[in-house]
Amino acid sequence: MKELVVISGKGGTGKTSLVASFAALAKDAVLADCDVDAADLHLVLAPEVRERHEFRSGHEAVIRQKDCIACGACLAHCRFEAVKMNGSGAGDATFAVDPVSCEGCGVCVRFCPAQAIDFPERACGEWFVSTTRFGPMVHARLGVAAENSGKLVSLVRQRARQIALEQGRTPVLVDGPPGIGCPVIASVTAATAVLAVTEPTLSGEHDLGRVLALARHFGVKTAVCVNKWDINPEMTERIERKAAETGATLATRIPYDRAVTDAQVRGEPVIEHDDGPAAISIRYVWEDVCRMIS
Repeated sequence: MKELVVISGKGGTGKTSLVASFAALAKDAVLADCDVDAADLHLVLAPEVRERHEFRSGHEAVIRQKDCIACGACLAHCRFEAVKMNGSGAGDATFAVDPVSCEGCGVCVRFCPAQAIDFPERACGEWFVSTTRFGPMVHARLGVAAENSGKLVSLVRQRARQIALEQGRTPVLVDGPPGIGCPVIASVTAATAVLAVTEPTLSGEHDLGRVLALARHFGVKTAVCVNKWDINPEMTERIERKAAETGATLATRIPYDRAVTDAQVRGEPVIEHDDGPAAISIRYVWEDVCRMIS
């Protein structure tokens, strides 16, 4: 089983559009949207949900009002201002924990003299197993202000790999999160190859450098694709030269093409919508990454 992870140093470089087109070009792929903080692959592939699962991780404090003695110990010890007081002071006030502000540290539970604070596991979001016109897809939605997105990413990848093994499909195509944080690390670890998508700008150059350093740290084969390269050919040359110096493979460049936006509006991969410059280049990029993971 082969696994290709498409990442970028920042959001909006076009990685989701690429993954959607790769899904249309692949014959037996399993798709995984690991950008769980802002998942949007479903907007292009219109998956039909077959399984829905709750994602729980971490804990949150909940005060049992019937047992609370209103001493204010929880308020005094909380360093995240998650405990809210309604009333004039200890003894005649009521206390409650704001679930958005609560960091799940458990200090209030430890210091409550009445043991009136429960500490249940936190519901952080949902993850799904769906079908698309291009094959199975595993995706997720993290809750508002929820954390542990790296753990959710690992769960999505694990389920996608399991489906690939059960159904004899390959490769697993992963739409990874942007940046270099915990969700990205959870996406690229032990992957067959990474495709880093960037744009020909100064920020694109800087962010790509961080992404390539991350991929090198984990020893993952990496290719670099410059999207909309023709808006700044000089910067494209500079980015590709620096990427090659780090040992990355240079994938085919993709030119600016309004057909990509038109396809997004229609909810289609660009290679289904059009056979223009971007679609043609994406086909070549797909050939490049197939050679990497073969």
